[in-house]
Amino acid sequence: MKQDNKKIATDLIENFGGKDNITEVINCMTRVRVKVVDESKVNFKEIEKIDGVLGVLKGEQIQIVTGPGKSEKIAKEMSNMANAKFSEEIKSDIEKRTRENKAKVKEKQNKSKFKSFSATIASIFVPLIPAFVGAGLIGGIASVMQNMITAGSLSQENFGAVLQVLNIIKTGLYGYLNIFIGINAARVFKGNEGLGGVIGGMVYLSAMNPEEPLKNMFLDSALLPGQGGVIGVILAVFILVKIENALHNIIPDSLDIIIVPTISLLVTGILTIFIIMPIAGLISNGLIGIINSVIELGGAVAGFILGAVFLPMVMLGLHQILTPIHIAMIEQQGATYLLPILAMAGAGQVGAAIAILVKCRKNKRLTEIAKGGLPVGILGIGEPLIYALTLPMGKAFITACLGGGVGGAIIGAIGSIGATAVGPSGLALIPLIYNGKALGYIFGLLGGYVGGFILTYLFGIDKKYIDGEDIVDSIDFKF
Repeated sequence: MKQDNKKIATDLIENFGGKDNITEVINCMTRVRVKVVDESKVNFKEIEKIDGVLGVLKGEQIQIVTGPGKSEKIAKEMSNMANAKFSEEIKSDIEKRTRENKAKVKEKQNKSKFKSFSATIASIFVPLIPAFVGAGLIGGIASVMQNMITAGSLSQENFGAVLQVLNIIKTGLYGYLNIFIGINAARVFKGNEGLGGVIGGMVYLSAMNPEEPLKNMFLDSALLPGQGGVIGVILAVFILVKIENALHNIIPDSLDIIIVPTISLLVTGILTIFIIMPIAGLISNGLIGIINSVIELGGAVAGFILGAVFLPMVMLGLHQILTPIHIAMIEQQGATYLLPILAMAGAGQVGAAIAILVKCRKNKRLTEIAKGGLPVGILGIGEPLIYALTLPMGKAFITACLGGGVGGAIIGAIGSIGATAVGPSGLALIPLIYNGKALGYIFGLLGGYVGGFILTYLFGIDKKYIDGEDIVDSIDFKF
């Protein structure tokens, strides 16, 4: 299929008069829009004959109708081949509103050092999210299969090899996670990615003699492989890059390739093994212990608070700092028990959108936005509902957050509902729920939907919206 798209792009470029005649390629929902230097060079008849082209429209831009799904792939292929500018057309009013209002919120945020730090942390982990989802889902299947083998529902003889294969695939990420994080951290901190990977691999202490282990200089006990986890790796790579860049400035170019990596690894390695790993281990264990205690002891109350405040945290950019904690929990416990609670925030938004759809059914603009945002909101992508609907309405955002608190309270009351990976939320998180607790998570989602619906229906919608008033396109958000 990818090759077909590439072939279509190649044929289109040829019949558009070659690479030099194309200045910009624009992707929209069903069409590839092309800007050219000289329209007389475009062979419209041949373009219409290309297999995969459904139609051609002339105008300020030449529009190639390819149908949904294919347009973006073909547009990107054409842009890459022709070295032309690639851009995307805003596909709908809801997307326009989402982008404008989200940008408005971001502009109002203070550029504090903490927010800059949290954005840096996010940059390290975002490239790994597909890996977390894929490996987490495979690990979840392996966990279910293991339980069925233990219970006798499946035969070890018939399914043992399958289980091993699934675990091998899962371990491809989680068995060497610190190396991936070390590489990404070095890239973000602008250091050598290979050296970052070495530092990440170092924390496994794979060459340490278990019969004569190195001592933890703080606790006078043996060092533990992986101690400090992702928190330790990020801190160690940050120091590595500082040392590396300082050495680049003072070492002659002729000796740089030999001296800089050697000294950087040696100094950072000693610091990592004897200082960073033990300290990061204490921090990581402490944070996880506190979060687990809050969830276990706080139950429904803790769940309500966490579910209700998460979306304001997202808007302020504070949620990104939780990613290393989620991953550390997965490393130590097999699952993060915080993520399913926080995911309820999106459920509250879904419930609020349904309430708006019902109560404001005569308001064409609001119902269009709600209908457009609901499908992706149910799957865990909440930005369209937040920035294009509930936040501009004001009260609806608050009641939606409280609805998320209802879902969080249910998750907290049931207890022990964890996720094996970070990334998705909403219905998309169900396959990643740990240890057969998916039904409890679904109850939480339903509670968030119902809570968001009832609270928004009763308290979150001003009469002016029921009467048909539109949400203004440019809102002066005040914090």
